[in-house]
Amino acid sequence: MASDAIRTVEGRTPLVFDSPHSGTTYPDDFRHACDLALLRTAEDTHVERLYAFAPGLGIAWIEALFPRSYLDANRDEDEVDVTLLDGPWPGPVVTDPARLSKVRLGKGLVWRCTDDGLPLYDRQLSVAEVQARIERCWRPYHAAVAAAIDAAHARHGWSIHLNCHSMPAVAGSHATEHPGVAHADFVVGDRDGTTADPRLSARLADFLRGLGYSAEVNFPYKGVELVRRYGDPARHRHSIQLEINRKLYMDERTLQPHAGMARLQRDLEAMARMLLATDPRAL
Repeated sequence: MASDAIRTVEGRTPLVFDSPHSGTTYPDDFRHACDLALLRTAEDTHVERLYAFAPGLGIAWIEALFPRSYLDANRDEDEVDVTLLDGPWPGPVVTDPARLSKVRLGKGLVWRCTDDGLPLYDRQLSVAEVQARIERCWRPYHAAVAAAIDAAHARHGWSIHLNCHSMPAVAGSHATEHPGVAHADFVVGDRDGTTADPRLSARLADFLRGLGYSAEVNFPYKGVELVRRYGDPARHRHSIQLEINRKLYMDERTLQPHAGMARLQRDLEAMARMLLATDPRAL
């Protein structure tokens, strides 16, 4: 699966966009016990379509083709749920309380349950198959994101990495530390200003509000591994996680886009053009 685990498009601008959770290619070795329709609710459905304009603007694009429930590229390699395994994990295992909380919710590197707590498997996973998922999916994905950011920064002396996600209108019981919260239209996450200049995050949130949307910053999502790993604002490398409320563009029950998608695509393109015109060094 190494050659077809991800899709990448090279860029020519300081911007890099990535979508780690919109994959819909379910590998044969998944062997899940959960109904596929329920598994599909874990996808950041249609996010790749929302940002289809990006390569045309010269923005680098990285997209996971594997599903988030198979392996979550937005978790670190050590976020392994050892309760899923049929033997001891040979590598390091997360101990940091903040990251460990997601593993305990069943949302580690390999998911144990859905957002509503339904088990994905009726078996334990072998250590070898989890290691294979990391090798086939996680490592190529992160290598592609890192390379795109390095290239953008080398070209321009600064980079903005937008980690692209979607979220349900209301958080599920096992989706977050804030179950049942009704989400804003957008959530801008920079891990409390540690992965991007907070002035850049504020500008992004204000731009979205100016388009008529509601926008929160760092609540309830601050950003996870992909912004934590690659954001370094002191070196003019800015990484922001952007969550979009699915109600803006799709029916969450049927997963079908509705009329709001066209407007949202136009507004996201306007947002991208704003970011292209924003040199964070001048903020």
